Amino acid sequence: MEGSVAIKMKKLGFGLMRLPKVGEDIDIDQTKKMVDMFMEAGFTYFDTAWAYTGSEDAIRQALVERYPRESFCLATKNAAWINCKTREDAIAQFETSLKQTGAGYFDYYLLHNLGEHRTKVFEDFDMWTWVKEMRSQGKIKHLGFSFHSTPEELEEILKKHPEAEFVQLQINYADWENNAIQSRKCYEVARKYEKPVIVMEPVKGGMLSNPPKPVKNILKEANPKASMASWAIKFAADLDGVMVVLSGMSNIEQMKDNISYMKDFDKLNEEERKIINKAQEELNKIPLIPCTTCNYCAKVCPKNIGISGSFTAMNILTLYNDMASAKHQEGWLVGGHGKEKASECIKCGACEGVCPQHIKIREELEKVANKIN
Repeated sequence: MEGSVAIKMKKLGFGLMRLPKVGEDIDIDQTKKMVDMFMEAGFTYFDTAWAYTGSEDAIRQALVERYPRESFCLATKNAAWINCKTREDAIAQFETSLKQTGAGYFDYYLLHNLGEHRTKVFEDFDMWTWVKEMRSQGKIKHLGFSFHSTPEELEEILKKHPEAEFVQLQINYADWENNAIQSRKCYEVARKYEKPVIVMEPVKGGMLSNPPKPVKNILKEANPKASMASWAIKFAADLDGVMVVLSGMSNIEQMKDNISYMKDFDKLNEEERKIINKAQEELNKIPLIPCTTCNYCAKVCPKNIGISGSFTAMNILTLYNDMASAKHQEGWLVGGHGKEKASECIKCGACEGVCPQHIKIREELEKVANKIN
């Protein structure tokens, strides 16, 4: 399987979700310059999505209309769980993507963000059959899916859909053993089924470009000239079975930095791996809410509060002092999943009676309410 989909390519991919902007609009001129730098360095993989506002149109202008079609690989995604009431609505996303990119076909097409209730939407609309049809027609070269959930659910999907040629996973050194993300376990499931892995969020939405000070000190001491982001991206690229690592570059400076260490990347040496392990150990020393996202608390909460999602957001704030990212996570993991905010807690204590980690949930929710809500 790996030989059929993981064509020989350099391991850095250009993630197009966070393109540079002028005001509210994508900066096409700067995007063109970044595309040129990327292509000139020998990189070829571009990743967009129907759901990335303006991204598909921008890459049409910056890439598709300026380079021979066979000179690059373009990936986009179908988010059937966003405002689709019928199968036809979901298929229309594909037609929109073709029109917006002008690409003619997609080298890699992904069912976007499988996991939890979203997985069922693709099943209900029989989208797996449809993407296979598109592949047989040559409109899609390779089909796969991106995934945000548990390793157990990932294994269920891979068992049910051997036609998936690859899987896109969130992998970075901070989330490697994170109970909420379970990067390592998901990666190991993909390897078990011999699926090439595309890595998303290797810098965790930019947070690992400015990690906690103890981590930064370790990495700077090891190599004063290396950027913080370089350690994160190379950690992911070093893993066996990784086809490409996506970096959501937002300016020319980030592009220059990524090219500098990925143009001739091979593997990390043993000393570099030890340094990253040391950084991970330092991260683990930072006192966090020890939530394992078992969600037993959710089953007994009379107010339907998004307890584990609130704690994930709070841990992000503690680790990275990044309120915007914490609020974003809370918005997705709490409101985005139909849950109530921490501020709605009535302090009944039912949750604490079932928590296997013996967390003082009421106290922690009050902290979330005060700092994030």
